[in-house]
Parts: sequence; C-alpha cells; structure tokens
Amino acid sequence: MKQTNAATGPGEPSCKDGDHAPAARPSADPAALDRAARLFRAMGDGPRLRILDYLAHGECCVTELVSTLGEKFPTVSQRLRVLRSEGLVARRRVGTHVYYALADRHVAHLVANALAHAGELEGSETDPDPED
Repeated sequence: MKQTNAATGPGEPSCKDGDHAPAARPSADPAALDRAARLFRAMGDGPRLRILDYLAHGECCVTELVSTLGEKFPTVSQRLRVLRSEGLVARRRVGTHVYYALADRHVAHLVANALAHAGELEGSETDPDPED
C-alpha cells in the first residue's frame, strides 16, 4: 500500500522540492533520444519485429522472407523499406536477388533483449506494483 503525506492525496508524491538533493545524472543527447525513439517505433510493429527476428538468424533474400512470412511481396518490401530507412537492416544486391541482413550486432542484441524481456513478462502473472 502506498503511503501518502497528509498534505497530498493518493498518487501524489510525498516529498517536496528541497526534501533531498537531486541525484546528479547524465542526460542523453536530445538528438540521440529522438533517433532511439525512431528505432523503437520501427521495431514496435509486430510484423517488422518478426522480420528482424528472422534476420537475426542470418541473411536471406526477399523471396525467402515472402515465402516464410506468408505475405505478399509488396507488403514485405514496404516493411523492409521502413527497417532499412531507420538503419536496422542492410541490403546487398547479387544480380536480380536482393539480400537483407541485420545492420549490425546492436540490432541483434536489441531484438534478443526485447524478446527475452517479453518472455519474462509473459511468465509473470502478477503486477509488480499494482497501485501504479
């Protein structure tokens, strides 16, 4: 149960300015925060995340993605365009084939960590702080 200060209501902070010194914390560059938010928006679509997960296991051509995902070529191409524009995937052309892969190991780590965390949350049936 959350405690409340007599001067505040439920859900209000119980400390006031000056009660304690704020911790000195570094703050991220605003441009980097905006860029990171765009990365998460691009990854935040289930079908695009599924493509990233598939590519985490290695490079493949668009035709393989279309077949594996069971979607139409234009749909997969559009999703790949979004992922590529945000720097999450890279492509290379060999003749008439276009191959896609994750842009770098950071993307692989982001995908793996997001999926691992989601799995942990799925296994948890209780809310860690039910009053929030």
